[in-house]
Amino acid sequence: MGNMVLETRDLSKQYKSQRALSHVNLSLQQGKIYGLIGKNGAGKTTLMRMIAGLGFPTQGSILLFGTEDRSGLEAAGKRIGSLIEAPGLVAGMSAKENMHLQCLMKGIPNYEIENELLELVGLKDAGKKKVKNFSLGMKQRLGIAATLIGNPDLLMLDEPINGLDPAGVIEIRNLLKKLSTYENKTILISSHNLPELYQVATDFIIIHEGEIREVLSHEELDDRCKCYISLEAVNVNHLTAVLEEKLHTQNFQVMPDNSVKLFDFLDERERVGRILHENDVIITKIAVCETSLEDYFMSVIGGKKNA
Repeated sequence: MGNMVLETRDLSKQYKSQRALSHVNLSLQQGKIYGLIGKNGAGKTTLMRMIAGLGFPTQGSILLFGTEDRSGLEAAGKRIGSLIEAPGLVAGMSAKENMHLQCLMKGIPNYEIENELLELVGLKDAGKKKVKNFSLGMKQRLGIAATLIGNPDLLMLDEPINGLDPAGVIEIRNLLKKLSTYENKTILISSHNLPELYQVATDFIIIHEGEIREVLSHEELDDRCKCYISLEAVNVNHLTAVLEEKLHTQNFQVMPDNSVKLFDFLDERERVGRILHENDVIITKIAVCETSLEDYFMSVIGGKKNA
């Protein structure tokens, strides 16, 4: 297990009558990539802003790199790079000028680092082109480069692949994996692109209505999203009894709608159907299915996919 980078304890944030965060208890380990998943208004951006010191909690505490006292948090805050809501860029400057300004603001003027970071995110050849003429994807790349100034240990990125073309998405994905694997950085990513998030994150945090609903590893998610045979029957109790007594399995799950997920016999669907029929189970549906990250997310927050 890696070192603790961040811990929140009973973290809550109230905006007048609106509860943006409610009793959030969260731990982030060094070297992992955490995918923060939630609908609009779920509290993702508020959580990131609290961690980055851009707002103060109504209740609870934040520990960064093992410290929670104010002077310690100010020093720890310098070890965070964040891209939240939108890159803070000067529209009338070029990419290089923006990077130089960001370095000066952080007290790290270093032309070599500026060039290295621009090359890292694919903007080395942007030249004198002004940011106001950049595509959204180019602005996102420049924003990510700015977060890396000072070699932070914790990166927080709010929709970092927004506006990127497929090639750019792959480049940023590979960059984030490299930063995590080879430089041991901890990365917290908020994104609505769940298939892409699935490819880059090592762990997932599901937040809904300001509450953390679930935290799970990639391996745990794969286990819960594995393939299964979906069964529906007139009498679900009779169906499960036959599964246990005739197919000798308890590797199934009865869902709230009384459908049954059978995780065995994926390549023997015809045999399953035949045995159920021979034992007078009236089947109304039998199909091989797979739960996607989107489906699992919606099941955790208690909604329907198209809600």
